[in-house]
Amino acid sequence: QVQLVESGGGLVQAGGSLRLSCAASGRAFSHYAMGWFRQAPGKEREFVASINWNSRDTDYQDSVKGRFTISRDNAKSTVYLQMNSLKPEDTAVYYCAADRAFFGPAIRTGYDYWGQGTQVTVSS
Repeated sequence: QVQLVESGGGLVQAGGSLRLSCAASGRAFSHYAMGWFRQAPGKEREFVASINWNSRDTDYQDSVKGRFTISRDNAKSTVYLQMNSLKPEDTAVYYCAADRAFFGPAIRTGYDYWGQGTQVTVSS
């Protein structure tokens, strides 16, 4: 079982930056692909970004390419989402997720473990 705890959300003005963190429990973090998702009010949860176990493979939703960067520190069992040039439409609860398949690629679906989420609000 893996527990994921997100942090770093908050209120920011449009054009600003935030860095989200997701700390994972368990010894196998370094083997897992990790992802970030978000859910805005009244909308379905959507994929934002993902990273494979050794950081050599990443994937991004088109709307965040060039603005968001996913990274990980396996020694700290933590995955990050650096968000720059934030827009009001980025407002959502952001969730991290882990894929328990060892040494898999960065994926958009099929995650096994989820955090509780952290709120990001971007004001115009």
